[in-house]
Amino acid sequence: MSQHLITVTVENKPGVLARIASMFARRDFNIHSLAVGPTEDPTRSRVTMVVDGPEMEQIVKQLYKLVHVIKVTEHLPGEAVEREIMLVRVNADPSRRSEILNAANIFEATAVDVGAATITFEVVGEPSRLSDFLEFMRTYGIISLVKSGRIALAKDNKSASRSRKRTA
Repeated sequence: MSQHLITVTVENKPGVLARIASMFARRDFNIHSLAVGPTEDPTRSRVTMVVDGPEMEQIVKQLYKLVHVIKVTEHLPGEAVEREIMLVRVNADPSRRSEILNAANIFEATAVDVGAATITFEVVGEPSRLSDFLEFMRTYGIISLVKSGRIALAKDNKSASRSRKRTA
């Protein structure tokens, strides 16, 4: 199964996210990433999901049947601006600290907390960049990490994504 990046613009109403997540669960789809936040219109929110599944056409149709769904977009690979944020704490023996900081600098990671034997970095960027940073830091020893859900906006090219807007 392949991963699909879907954004759903919804009315800002209680229970909307629960209905969306429930719909995916009932159809045995796994949501790998989920982020929800306000849009430029305070009465609307944008739900961004990375979902496993063979084909999303039926899912898109089902999403439109849910109350309060305004717009659904399945972003095709490479045709959306995608970002995540990650915090990762690594072992940082004082003798290797400058080496670790220099390595993190390559990825534009920011040290946000320095302890006696650890450094916590914040990394923001494309999901592949975060994965690369994580792989690089594994050699030092990862203590803990947390990643946000992916957020995305279609690139400024009208043919970049399949988008269907509900007509009233």
